[in-house]
Amino acid sequence: MFMQILLFVALYSITVHLYHKFQNHPPTPFPSLPLIGHFYLLLKKPLHRSLAKISAKHGRVLLLDFGSRPVVVISSASAVEECFTKNDIIFANRPLLLYGKHLGYNYTSLIWDSYGDNWRNLRRISSIQLLSGHCLQLLYTTRLDEVRLLLRKLFKDHDRTVDLKSRLFELMLNLMMRMIAGKRYYGDDVAVVEEGTRFREIMRESFLLAGATNMGDFLPVMKWFEKTEKRMINLFKRREAFTQELIDECRYNMKIGKKSSLSIDEKKNMIEVMLSLQEQEPENYKDETIRSLMIVLLLAGTDTSSGTVEWAMSFLLNHPQVLNKARTEIDIVVGQNRLIEESDLPNLPYLHCIINETFRIKPTGPLLVPHESSKECLVGGYRIPRGTMLLVNAWAIQNDPNNWEEPNVFKPERFEGLDPSNFAFRLMPFGNGRRRCPGEGLAMRMVGLTLGSLIQCFEWERKGEEMVDMSEGPGLTMPKAQPLQAKCRPRQPFVPLLSQI
Repeated sequence: MFMQILLFVALYSITVHLYHKFQNHPPTPFPSLPLIGHFYLLLKKPLHRSLAKISAKHGRVLLLDFGSRPVVVISSASAVEECFTKNDIIFANRPLLLYGKHLGYNYTSLIWDSYGDNWRNLRRISSIQLLSGHCLQLLYTTRLDEVRLLLRKLFKDHDRTVDLKSRLFELMLNLMMRMIAGKRYYGDDVAVVEEGTRFREIMRESFLLAGATNMGDFLPVMKWFEKTEKRMINLFKRREAFTQELIDECRYNMKIGKKSSLSIDEKKNMIEVMLSLQEQEPENYKDETIRSLMIVLLLAGTDTSSGTVEWAMSFLLNHPQVLNKARTEIDIVVGQNRLIEESDLPNLPYLHCIINETFRIKPTGPLLVPHESSKECLVGGYRIPRGTMLLVNAWAIQNDPNNWEEPNVFKPERFEGLDPSNFAFRLMPFGNGRRRCPGEGLAMRMVGLTLGSLIQCFEWERKGEEMVDMSEGPGLTMPKAQPLQAKCRPRQPFVPLLSQI
C-alpha cells in the first residue's frame, strides 16, 4: 500500500512538472505534491522571505502550487513593470479569497472587487470625493490636532521610556476616525467609553483576521477544520452594526443641525460628505457603499502608517547621524519658533528620503495585495494561464542587490536627487498599476507630519546601550517583532511651544 502511494505521488509530480514545462509556464520547483502542492516549501515564516529564497534558486518569475491554486510569484522589477503596464488590465482582478467574501462585501469592496463598473465607481468616489488633494486639505486641521495631542502626551511623559508602537497606532486610528466620523476612541478624553471599547475590539479582530493565513483558500477541505471563516462572519455582523450606527448618527445630526444644506467643502467628516452625495446620487452612494469605504480607509490607513513611522524611528535610533541630519534640515526650513506643518513637507527632501528608505527596507506591504489574471498572457516570456493568482514580492525587489547598491544598509542618501520615475518598479509602497492605492497622498501626509514632528520636538535615545532590534514579526504589514520603546526629552527651544499645546 505504501509503495502504491509513493508511486502515485511520484507519477503525479513528474506529470505536473512536465506539463508546466511543455506549456512554457514559469519555472516551478520539483516536486509539486498532490493536494498540498508546494506548501511544504513555505513552512518557515515570514512568507516573503521564504518566497525570496525559492525565487533566488528557481527564477524571478516563478510558478507555485498553493494547494489547488496556481500562483505566479514575481521578484523582478522588469517583470513587475510588464505586469502593471502591458498586462495591467489583465491583472486588475482579485482572487476569490475568504476574506474578500466575508469581510469584503462578497468581493464588492474597493480592495476585493475585480475590475469592472462597480470598482471604477468606488475608485472614483475614493479618489475624487474622499482622498483628492483638495479633500485632504479640508481635513488638515484634524490631522494636525491629533499629531499635536501626541506631542503633548510625549512632553508630559518625557525622560521616561515610552512605548511608541501603541502611541503611534492610537494616533493613526484616532486620526482616521476623526476624518471619517468626527470621533476619537483612544486616549483619556474619549467621550463615549462603551462605544470606544466596541470599536477597539472590532479593529483588533479586523487586523488579526487580515493578517491570518486561511488555508481554506488553497485547501478547500481545511474549511471544515478551521474556525477562521466563522470568526469572519461574526466580525462582519458586529462591524456592520457599528458602522451603520455611525452613519445613522451622522445622518440624524445633519438633519437636526441642517448640515445637509452646507456645501461639500463645509462638511466636517467623510461620512457627511458621502451622505450629502447620497442625496444627489442615491444609486452610487448606498449605505453599504459608505460602510465598505469606511472600513477600507480604516484598515489601509492605520496599521501601515503607524508601522512605517515605528520602523523609521527604529532606524533613526540606530543611525543617530541620520537623525541629526534630518533635524538640521527641519531647523533650517521650519526654524525653532514654530512647529512643523504639512505645508513644510515638500521643502524637506531628506525627510522624504528617510521615509522612502524605510519603505524600501521594511515595507508594510512586503507582498502586494494579490491579483489574478483574467485571461492568458505572457510575462518574462512565459505563459501565464487565465485564473492564475499573482503575488508580487515587493520586499524581494526592494532588497535586491541588482536593483539597489548595498540593499541591507540604511542609506537615505541613495534617494537624494533621484526622480521617482527612475525607481517606479523598484520601490512600490503603494502598489502599482491601476490598482495602486488611492490613499498614497493621505499616507505620505500622515507619515511625514508625524515623523517630522517627533524629530523636530524631541531628543531621542535608545532605552539601553544595545541597538534597537530590527527583527520582523508575523503579520500582514510586517510589524516589528519587538515593539519600539525609546526615551524622549523635549528639545529646549521647543519647551515653550510644547507646553502651550
